[in-house]
Amino acid sequence: MAEFRRDCSVPAVPPLAGLCSLAEALEPGMSVEACVSWLKRLHYVWRRLHEIFTGRITSEPLFELKTAFSHQGWICAEHAGALRTRIGEMREPPLGLDVVADPGLEWVLDELRSAPDGATFCQGVYGVVLPALDAAIAEYIDSTNRLADAPSVRVLRFARLELEQLLSFGTQARAAVVVCEAEGVAAWCAALETALAAAGGLSGRKPPQGEIPPRQYSQQPWRYDRVPRRDGRFQDPYNAGVNPEAFLYDSRFSPRDKTLVLFYKRLREIDVPEMMASLLVESKDKPWGFHQAMARQLWDEARHALMGEVGFAALKVDWRQIPVNFTWSLNLNTQLTPQERHAVLFFIEQGLMPKTGKRYEWEVAQASGVPIAAVFQDFDWADEVLHSQLGREWYVKDFPNLNAALEYGDQCWSRVMSQWREYREQGLTEHRNWWPEVYSRACATWGTPCDPDALQFDETYESVRADLKTITGPA
Repeated sequence: MAEFRRDCSVPAVPPLAGLCSLAEALEPGMSVEACVSWLKRLHYVWRRLHEIFTGRITSEPLFELKTAFSHQGWICAEHAGALRTRIGEMREPPLGLDVVADPGLEWVLDELRSAPDGATFCQGVYGVVLPALDAAIAEYIDSTNRLADAPSVRVLRFARLELEQLLSFGTQARAAVVVCEAEGVAAWCAALETALAAAGGLSGRKPPQGEIPPRQYSQQPWRYDRVPRRDGRFQDPYNAGVNPEAFLYDSRFSPRDKTLVLFYKRLREIDVPEMMASLLVESKDKPWGFHQAMARQLWDEARHALMGEVGFAALKVDWRQIPVNFTWSLNLNTQLTPQERHAVLFFIEQGLMPKTGKRYEWEVAQASGVPIAAVFQDFDWADEVLHSQLGREWYVKDFPNLNAALEYGDQCWSRVMSQWREYREQGLTEHRNWWPEVYSRACATWGTPCDPDALQFDETYESVRADLKTITGPA
């Protein structure tokens, strides 16, 4: 064995595990108490942003914003959760994370939540609040001792990576959406900046300057809007004249033709975030773990809708030609309690677990000859297995056993009135059978003849649910 020599040359490996230089480590930085105080403000902003993004999903008409808010609400929940864990490691029981961090911050976030439309909201969140959050995180990393406080720095560096993506999206969104009364919105954004200054900045480390402005949009208490809204591309949203599940499970039809149905079902899943947003907003009594888990599932469902959009592009089919129904989210949001909505969601998820569920959809996609269909259904299946597990963790435990939880979900869904005939009688839709038209166009695009049997498909949702179970209540 070679003898260790103290005078040997030492390789120039970075010191301190690469966290920082020796000179940086010699700077004392902040105490644990100061770090915790700062991190609690960051947590407060992340948590409120999660709630605000989620609360806008249902009523936001623009598909791109609806899906972006679904994603960004989850991102905010993830970073709030990471900070909750980190703060809990820093001698902070009880955590006190539900306390308002500062009246000025509360004002800013209340105003943001109450912004009257998506365009105004985009100006405030992407033009003022998220840049301030990014700056406060950067300042924290520069101010703390990167060796002593390495776990916090790691959490915050990840946060900045995702903030970069959010801010990039926000820059483009602010330029794209039309703002009514631009001068008024500019003045409102300036008021947000004024309130941040009065709070000592988002970090609270700066000397407070000025006073909190009078409330504008948040003069009246914010109220969640349960009614889903869609932009003009979503034609005939009450239309339930085609039952895609009936086509999917009919052995007469080819896997290639069934990809049209699979991508329609994926795109239609935008109604799940519209419903799940109501579940989160109206379940304030649930623990944080419930909100973080459901935020993940909500985003997954929005991602599935985006897969549908991409799938139609792969098939060279314009999805705007197809009525994308929204009455599932509308009816659940307006007819059921939050627990009942969760019960229906869990019941549907469990129905997708047998071989006739997500596995079957994946097998159809595999046999279709459409590569992107196979990939999307593969991941869709994986996501739904996760969602089933989340349901067992956050829903089933309220019941004596799994069967009781499933039975309750079935009962709740059976009580939902589909109002199929009422929508037609009210002139909201004719329940037009759009399938032959869309299928014919797809076949023309593909350069293949239509299957005569597929072309004649004409089954509706008038008397059956999406799981093909007969509707027992009023149609």
